[in-house]
Amino acid sequence: MKYTEEIFNLLSRGGFISNNSVSPQVKRYYDLLEENFPDYYDYYQGIGLYLEAGDGYYYFTRREAKVDMERKLEAAGRWIDYLSFLKTFHSAFGPGFLFRTADIEIQIGCDMELKEKATKLFSDKKTHSEVVEKLVKELLGMGFIEKENEVDGTYKVLSSFHYIEELVDCITIAEEVQDEIPE
Repeated sequence: MKYTEEIFNLLSRGGFISNNSVSPQVKRYYDLLEENFPDYYDYYQGIGLYLEAGDGYYYFTRREAKVDMERKLEAAGRWIDYLSFLKTFHSAFGPGFLFRTADIEIQIGCDMELKEKATKLFSDKKTHSEVVEKLVKELLGMGFIEKENEVDGTYKVLSSFHYIEELVDCITIAEEVQDEIPE
């Protein structure tokens, strides 16, 4: 097995390895995981990590204590807000979508709903530019986007963005089921 340390370093920080990454190295890691999933799964399970496969991406999970679960639920709430903002910006925002921060800032200025969501995302940020900058930093840090073009500042949404969409879909389904339970 190749690149076990490099893959570990990417995934152990909560990142993703996506099939549509801009980085040739990350694409190589994805192909290795795709071709040898059982071997890598067993290898990382030996150190308490579970290699999980999504729709065009890989990530690690761990068995969590209840305290950690509460922290994750708080983070999920933030990501629901991020997703709502991004889908309001452009309904096609998802894997493969290209955008520039300037495009988001312009749209905030033209769309009242987006402006309201922007002010609620990060209460410590005063300008729309600061909000967009912090959101892009979060998306980059989690491995949901990569900078595709340094010259014009274009970002590409990676396949790992499905993770957040699927998370929100699960929550939505749970709410619908809750509504159907007779009291």
